[in-house]
Order: sequence, then structure tokens, then C-alpha cells
Amino acid sequence: MSTHIYVDETKAKGYLIAAATGTRSELTLSRKELSTLVLPRQRGLHMNAESPSRRREIADTILRMGEMLGVQATVYDAGRSGTEKERRARCLEALVEDAARHPQAKIVFDLDESLRSWDRQQMIELTRAAGVQDRLSYDHVHRNTELLLALPDAVAWCWARGGEWRARIRPVVREIREV
Repeated sequence: MSTHIYVDETKAKGYLIAAATGTRSELTLSRKELSTLVLPRQRGLHMNAESPSRRREIADTILRMGEMLGVQATVYDAGRSGTEKERRARCLEALVEDAARHPQAKIVFDLDESLRSWDRQQMIELTRAAGVQDRLSYDHVHRNTELLLALPDAVAWCWARGGEWRARIRPVVREIREV
């Protein structure tokens, strides 16, 4: 069974990557659940663009999905030391280590054109070093074409925000890795 991992980052208060994980069937149901939150004229969900009440609604929906569907997230926290690319590299290395534990995995990154080629080179090197290039695939897609990227976006946003927001999303965070 293939595991799908949806990845987004935040640079607020340091650098972290959130990775939401689930099986294809769990994520198909999650996509349907998230689609009910998309408002008319809205192309997708993004925490930065939402009002506080909508942010709460999105976070609470993700919590229910975690309870009912088993969707979980991992937070890779690179803190503030090093350049942005050094911090991202540490996060990607830990992400590949975790993804390598699955028999088959696909990582879907929220598309950032300024990082796409750099990410590809990093992923080639990391998957080769881990010996998983034949069973771990990855892609970069725009958040408006893949609704499931709202999962790591919400987790990363809430985690970086701290306080009540971090406490709200904490039940779906399986692990926090400081890298």
C-alpha cells in the first residue's frame, strides 16, 4: 500500500516543514471533507488568506479527519540556524528518512518555483543515499490543483503561530523532529 505525504513549509519564526501522511483511501476521504470547506469563488484553502473563524473551522476539520480517518502530520523544525536552504536541506533529509520506512511512498510538495530545481537535486541525492529512489517518488504541484496541500499548510501555520493554535492542531501531530 502506497503512502502519500503532502508537504508545506513556513518561514515564520524560524523554518519548519509540515508533512501530512495517509494512505490513498484515507486521503481520498480527506479530500472530499476538505472540499466542503472551499467557498464559492475560492480556488483552494490557504491559512494566510483565511479569517480567524475560517482558520478555526479548517483546523477543527483536520482534527476530525485525524480522529476519523487517521491522517497524521510530522513537523520538521530547523529553527533559525543556517541559511534558508541549509535549513530546508535538513528538513528534507529527515523527511526522506521517514518516508523510507514505507514500502512505497509519494511526496507531494507545495510548488515554489524558486525551489523546484533545487528540491529536485536534493531529492535525487537524498533518495539515492537512502537507497529508495525506486520506491519513493516526489512531485511539486500548485496548492490550487491539490486540495490535500491544505493539510500541511494548516499544520505548519498553526504550529508556527504557537499558543492556542499549536495546542489546537497538536492532536494530529504524530512527531516533532528538530533537525
